[in-house]
Amino acid sequence: MRLTYNEIAAHLGLSALESDLELTVAVTDSREAAPGALFVCIPGSRVDGHDFVPAAVELGASAVLASKPLPQAGVPVLLVEDTVKALGSIAALWRDKTRAKVVGVTGTAGKTTLKEVLAQVLSVRGKTAKNALNNNNQIGMPRAMLATDGDEDFWVMEAGISHEGDMEELSSVLRPDIGVILNVGAGHTEGLGKNGVAWHKSRLLTNLAPGGIGLVCADYPDLVRDARATGAELHFFSSAGRAVEYRASYAGPAPVAAVAESAAPAATDAPTAEGADDRRGLYHLWLGTTRCVVTAPFRGEYGAENVVAVAAVAHQLGLSNAEIAQGLSQSSLPEQRFNQTRVGQWLLIDDTYNANPLSMRRMLDAAAERAAGRLFVPVLGEMLELGSQAAEEHEALGRLLADLKPAAIFWKGGHGEDVRAGLTRGGYTGPWFEVYDAAAFASEWSQLAQGAFAGNKTGGVMLFKGSRGNRLECLLQTIAGPEAVRG
Repeated sequence: MRLTYNEIAAHLGLSALESDLELTVAVTDSREAAPGALFVCIPGSRVDGHDFVPAAVELGASAVLASKPLPQAGVPVLLVEDTVKALGSIAALWRDKTRAKVVGVTGTAGKTTLKEVLAQVLSVRGKTAKNALNNNNQIGMPRAMLATDGDEDFWVMEAGISHEGDMEELSSVLRPDIGVILNVGAGHTEGLGKNGVAWHKSRLLTNLAPGGIGLVCADYPDLVRDARATGAELHFFSSAGRAVEYRASYAGPAPVAAVAESAAPAATDAPTAEGADDRRGLYHLWLGTTRCVVTAPFRGEYGAENVVAVAAVAHQLGLSNAEIAQGLSQSSLPEQRFNQTRVGQWLLIDDTYNANPLSMRRMLDAAAERAAGRLFVPVLGEMLELGSQAAEEHEALGRLLADLKPAAIFWKGGHGEDVRAGLTRGGYTGPWFEVYDAAAFASEWSQLAQGAFAGNKTGGVMLFKGSRGNRLECLLQTIAGPEAVRG
């Protein structure tokens, strides 16, 4: 950012300094303070940012945003009632001073991946900024906005919500030119109340910039209904064959030497598995009246939704089919999002960052497809923050697992009994292991590998996926090692 103390003070209704000073970044961690930094004091349940003002000032912080008087701060203090809300207000002020086209991204499953890949594609055309990984809440997103330098062509900012009112706050700060809703499903249902996930996600469209549009997946009827109810101008995309403006379909694994094509006739047959790339798939795209084939960093049907959402945004922002294809062919997935590593005859899939019923179902289907007749071993963890739906959703997970016929299942966390109930109803009678730490997993896996799997010559696929609190990457490391986890 490039804002002066007096600009911020005027925006917040506070007194100006006689001698103004320039602020270039907002930080909430005193260790990140430096000359030009505005140190934002965030009161938390365990620590209070106000206690770290001396440390921030010692490192050079030029000003402080606080909710209590700090007469000994040694630097100018912007005193407000709520520092988090004031941080968002300052980010909104900076957003109005930049020239970037702003894209807001949300969804239940895959929104961080969409944001990361979209930013890489838009970078083919111009300078692009994004929020780091999932820094997508009322603190992380404004900080990411204020970390930009103001001469970007594009911003891609992810908005994540877990409570009622979250999206209204985030969208009023961001005011996107394009609001993208990738999908909706059960996720953070414990805190989102009775209106439903689709309604809350659609609040992104209630604070669009003047002339802004919504890009919405047409494959979720409740999302289409609630998005339309906002009155925003909408464009639709689909990966399920619906007759809308933007469509995509999966055409199989990409050949190792595949180069993304642009405006080329679609292939009639998918490539064979021989010579296929472990990490990339081939997708057909329909962008308005044109059609092309692209290579993207996904393998499986689930990737079509991300690919078409990325392409739809880029198309709306004026990128050509060739630029879209180039960006997708060069892009990669963020860490812990379907990252793949080979260890001997086994393919290990790291999707450990988080989980909800929608993302769990998609990654299980994609991983089972990768197994293609070989052993399939899901290593899964509890899906958190589902509230009253938790038992039902975990039982449904068990039924899905039974349909996929895994060779063995590992489980970490709560609701194991509900998953087992679903497995029983689905007719699964294979090995089931509940583990509580990496050592227990390593022991059980060693016995399985040396016992029931000892005669296996073709290896198989292991999917590691669960909510963040399970830290399933620690289990994966017992097999792959820390170097391989990064995929």
